[in-house]
Amino acid sequence: QVQLVESGGGLVQPGGSLRLSCTASGSILSINVMAWYRQAPGKEHELVATTSSSGSTDYADSAKGRFTISRDNAKNTVYLQMNSLKPEDTAVYYCNAVIKSNQAMGPIIGTYWGQGTQITVSS
Repeated sequence: QVQLVESGGGLVQPGGSLRLSCTASGSILSINVMAWYRQAPGKEHELVATTSSSGSTDYADSAKGRFTISRDNAKNTVYLQMNSLKPEDTAVYYCNAVIKSNQAMGPIIGTYWGQGTQITVSS
């Protein structure tokens, strides 16, 4: 069973920084895309940033210049460094990954989600 476990959320003042981590575990053969999404109260699920297995990255306009996504393939971990945080960044942040894993019926490719971690930006 593949699991994604996130850490690093919390309360931060405007202008502050936080770093999220998300580690995948289980019978993992390979990880393709890893990404961070967020959902603020009353708003739609939003893609924040993605990183491919080769390390290329892409960002939502709201994240460009402030957030940095990175990954450590040896640790099956993706990070999101968030700087210059704003109140509008307040949301539950979820990591997401496309993972090839070894299951009882053989290798399968699936999309997996973390449990979500709350980020609150407030003074």
